[in-house]
Amino acid sequence: MTFGVPFGTPSFFFFPYNHQAMRASQFFLPTLREAPTEAETASHRLLLRAGFIKRVSAGVYSYLPLGLRAIDKVRQIVREEANKAGSVELLMPTLVPFELLEETGRDTVEVLYKTTDRTGRPFALGFTHEEVITDIVRSFIHSYRDMPITLYQIQTKFRDEPRPRAGLMRGKEFIMYDAYSFDIDEQACETAYEAQKQAYIRMFQRMGLETLICDAEAGDIGGGMNQEFMVISEAGEDKVLLDEKTGYAANAERCDIGGDYELAMPASSPKAELVETPNKRTVEEVTEFLNLKPEHLVKTLLLKAGDKNIAALIRGDHELNPLKLARRLGVEKVDLMSAEQVMAITGADVGFAGPIGLEDTIIIADNAIKPMKDFVVGANRDDMHYMHVCHTRDFSVDMFDDIRLAQDGDPSRSGGRLKEIKGIEVGHIFQLGTKYSAAMGATFTTPEGDIQPIVMGCYGLGIGRTLQAIVEVSHDENGIILPVSVAPFEVVLFTANAEDDAQKQKAESIYKDLIEEGIEVLWDDREERAGVKFKDADLIGYPLRVVCGRAMHEGKIEIKWRHKSESELIDLENASQTIAKMIKEEKQRLNA
Repeated sequence: MTFGVPFGTPSFFFFPYNHQAMRASQFFLPTLREAPTEAETASHRLLLRAGFIKRVSAGVYSYLPLGLRAIDKVRQIVREEANKAGSVELLMPTLVPFELLEETGRDTVEVLYKTTDRTGRPFALGFTHEEVITDIVRSFIHSYRDMPITLYQIQTKFRDEPRPRAGLMRGKEFIMYDAYSFDIDEQACETAYEAQKQAYIRMFQRMGLETLICDAEAGDIGGGMNQEFMVISEAGEDKVLLDEKTGYAANAERCDIGGDYELAMPASSPKAELVETPNKRTVEEVTEFLNLKPEHLVKTLLLKAGDKNIAALIRGDHELNPLKLARRLGVEKVDLMSAEQVMAITGADVGFAGPIGLEDTIIIADNAIKPMKDFVVGANRDDMHYMHVCHTRDFSVDMFDDIRLAQDGDPSRSGGRLKEIKGIEVGHIFQLGTKYSAAMGATFTTPEGDIQPIVMGCYGLGIGRTLQAIVEVSHDENGIILPVSVAPFEVVLFTANAEDDAQKQKAESIYKDLIEEGIEVLWDDREERAGVKFKDADLIGYPLRVVCGRAMHEGKIEIKWRHKSESELIDLENASQTIAKMIKEEKQRLNA
């Protein structure tokens, strides 16, 4: 481990965000030669090794000076583009009174951190701020003349994640941009939504980050139309299905499956046969016992949709998508029945449910069941299944529909095929409608004098997750490769020989000139070997390296872009102006 200041040396420095230059001997550069064992992904390892972050606890990290400077760059880009889109910044509290969450029924969300004050009044740490912002708006906005308005903040959020992972990818505490639009009707909300969408596109472009916009599920946030911004990476935990024919993309939970399915006729199928399957409950156990493939079994999943009993039929090698099923049924959610409820309906234990003879239950089958005949189902008796079943003969299906989770190779709606890729979700935008405003009484008076709930949108972007996504898709075996727009320093400056006075004098001259040019430069003047400094520079990912060395005798100075394999020589005369011009041109390229 190398440090700019030795342990035990009392040294205190205050450097505001816009400080353009620094000497490494006066900075804090705790780089590591080996990554801690906690590191799960390349970006996680590199952020730890490069001294950007330090783990405090599972899912909780400190931003060290380099990390803070990079985070502030991301934050500033987001702020600038949000402002350009007409959004107005505010700051809401971390402590959220529990009664606000009770108004929308989100006081039972599992990831909530809960606490009480000394009087016993309950609070939650803000996991998102729909209720707080709606409370603000209902206090001040009462007329159609007060809208449209979009308000945003960049603030720390807290979620009690059961499985925090990969550093800043999924944490218990994280920095987030969240914006909220307020409009008089759906059409105006769509306009605000599109403005935020375009702002996101510019944000990520300025960070040098390619994103794929995918249709998505709303989850606990709720609402209708919503989309995710995905960075394609094998380190991602989200499954995305891409229609290779049209380029359409959707999260696996949202993706619709195409294909034409003809209804099977049972003429050539053997008669249904009851067989014993002692203690065989799962697809794997039953098919292995009967020497069949999983696609020859139909699972019967029993669920509740409000007060209705639902039997969802899914092929054995497929997975039910409960969110898709809820949409098809026009309900907010569906819930798997408990073992006691299954017993009450089927007379059998979990694992033996089937559609034959099932009463007081709506049977919905996935489209892939439509052409099937001669398959296996549960017999609604313990340790028993039926073989040689066909739905057009042995039971009736009330509705066929697309209710399963899309997967690689499935047909798309366009007639093509779906390709499964992994992605890192860096942003998510929603058209909320009136879910929160109606529940919390945030209303306005229309031009006709009617009282209507305000139509809302909300927009989230993970600041730390975005930085880590950049690192995940932009690194090599030597370290991080950062774009100029988010690098903690734009230029790192060295002398090849720290004892050479001419090199030191020229480095100091370039250092001062770059400051005058408005370039963020770190002069690595530490008493370390040049090789150590070069390794740290590659690890940290400064965009441009400048070396005052032996080439000075030839009137040259060496520069090297981090994203290029070869260095080049530029004229010593006016070197500072040349370097500054290169950095500014690179910024302009990202901002174009």
